Amino acid sequence: MKFIKFIKKSYYYFFYKIYHSIWYTSNAFGGESLISSKTSLVILALETWGLFSLTNYYTIYTKTFTELTISMPVVYIPCIILFVFNYFTIHYKDKWKQYNNEFDNYSKRKNRIAGWIVFGIILLIISNLIYSFYLMSEIDWSKYR
Repeated sequence: MKFIKFIKKSYYYFFYKIYHSIWYTSNAFGGESLISSKTSLVILALETWGLFSLTNYYTIYTKTFTELTISMPVVYIPCIILFVFNYFTIHYKDKWKQYNNEFDNYSKRKNRIAGWIVFGIILLIISNLIYSFYLMSEIDWSKYR
C-alpha cells in the first residue's frame, strides 16, 4: 500500500512541477484552469510517447509490420483511457490543488532535487521514443511485409 501511495504522490508531484514550469513561462496568462489543462496535455503527450515507445519495441522484437492510423481502435482507445485516467486522478474535484499546497511547503533543496528528477524522467521518455524510432529505422521492413 505504501508503494501505491508513493506512486500517486509522485504522479501529483510530476503534475506540480510541469504546472509550475508552464505557469512560470506563461506568467500566469490565461488563468489557472487553462494552465492546468496545458499541464494535462503535456502529461498526456508524455504518456502517449511512452506507449509509442513500448509499441515500437514490441514491433522491433516481433518484427511485425503494422500500419497504424488514428481511426484504428488500438490507437485511440489507449489515448482515451489515459485521458480519462488523468481527468479522474487530477482534475476531478480539483485534487491537484491540495497536493500543490503540500508541495509548495517543501524545502527549496527538496524541490530542486525532485525537479531534476522530473526533468530527467521527461528527457528519458523523449530520448526513449527517439531511440525506439531509430531502432525501427534500422530494420529492413520489406522482408517482413
